[in-house]
Amino acid sequence: MAVSASTSTEDLGVKSVGKLLAQYSVPAIIASVATSLYNIIDSIFIGRGVGPMAIAGLAITFPLMNLVAAFCMLIAAGGATISSIFLGQKNYSRATDVVNNVFTLCLIHSVVFGGLTLIFIDPILLFFGATEDTISYAREFMEVILYGTPISYVFIGLNNLMRATGYPRKAMVSALISVVVNIVLAPIFIFTLEWGIRGAALATVIGQFAAFVWVLSHFLSSKSSIHFKRGNRWLTWSIIKHIYAIGLSPFLMNVCACVVVIFINRALLDYGASDGNLAVGAYGIINRTTMFFVMIVFGVTQGMQPILGYNIGANHFDRVKRVLRLGIWIGAAITCVGWIVSEGFPDTVSSLFTTDETLVRIARDGFRIYFICYPVVGCQIVIQNFFQSVGKPQMSIFLSLTRQLLFLIPFLIVFPRFWGVDGVWASMAGSDIIAFFVSLITLWWWMRHTMRQMELKAQN
Repeated sequence: MAVSASTSTEDLGVKSVGKLLAQYSVPAIIASVATSLYNIIDSIFIGRGVGPMAIAGLAITFPLMNLVAAFCMLIAAGGATISSIFLGQKNYSRATDVVNNVFTLCLIHSVVFGGLTLIFIDPILLFFGATEDTISYAREFMEVILYGTPISYVFIGLNNLMRATGYPRKAMVSALISVVVNIVLAPIFIFTLEWGIRGAALATVIGQFAAFVWVLSHFLSSKSSIHFKRGNRWLTWSIIKHIYAIGLSPFLMNVCACVVVIFINRALLDYGASDGNLAVGAYGIINRTTMFFVMIVFGVTQGMQPILGYNIGANHFDRVKRVLRLGIWIGAAITCVGWIVSEGFPDTVSSLFTTDETLVRIARDGFRIYFICYPVVGCQIVIQNFFQSVGKPQMSIFLSLTRQLLFLIPFLIVFPRFWGVDGVWASMAGSDIIAFFVSLITLWWWMRHTMRQMELKAQN
């Protein structure tokens, strides 16, 4: 079995970079697109089947959903990265240990975080910007999601490991299973059974459970090169420490996103006057749209991660640079398409979610302003995730914090005072362009100094 694992992973160090990126990224992109589509379709079902206030209630849950994702990605991203590095070092035993540890940590995180959040659900939602008109929708949705966190955490954690250990197509299939089940059940639960927004959440959890069974069967099978082993320890401090260290970057990124969305919701409510709830709903539409393209870029970075991790572990620095360059060009191309769609057809996109003319009008203005600088977003995401993939989480954390805390929050405090709701959209566009230049400077510095030192050390 060790020979099989070696054969399946050594391609990462010798095969054409372009072919490898296609092999690993295309399945990840398909999975990401499918996930984004079912988020969009869910929102369309909710907007048309429940109403515009339900869209606003769903938008109120975004910061809490970011926190849910944060405590999961702390484990999933860290586990995927270090397993790839272990495989690059030909350390298959340690890569197997990671699987056991990720499974256990996912269960612990889901029970602790999900349980505590359920206890304080109403105060949390009110703090995030819920009003009398929207809190019932937000509560109904999040209660179901939180009860399902043990399923979703294990599914996401192990699915990231599946991709990182040489099974990108199987990881894609698991995501597609989740999406297909969700899309089939959501309209039944919302329109036929009239379960409203709670039905949409239930469809999501059932879809994740179906994918959870698929992923778990993979790691229970001895035919998989990396799988559960009874002899291996389920909690190993040295592995946990590395998982948390590398996973800290996406964790903080999601926590920052949570904080930022709170500021955005509050600003929209404060400066939206009588249309404050609808302004929050417009942000929900814009957020779903921008995340569609961001998730495609994340699919590219997920495909890059095992290639970068393996080659940095094997000291193949030229291949690392080629993967990075190709990833940056692809990321920029994806967000350029998002810019064209959103700037050219904002009403068409908004009308998919709602027939409310006021909501469409507010969303139109948001699309036109927010997406002005969108083409550079893909580059920034690729560079930020590059540092995480090569085991340099501190750089990734720095780039995440500068965009969301150092730039965006001050803009959200100042800009709306002058331009109202338009200032909220302008804040996001402004932080994107500044974060892009900071990421370029950071990458140039790291390549010139740190990576050069790594190359010299490997030669000696």
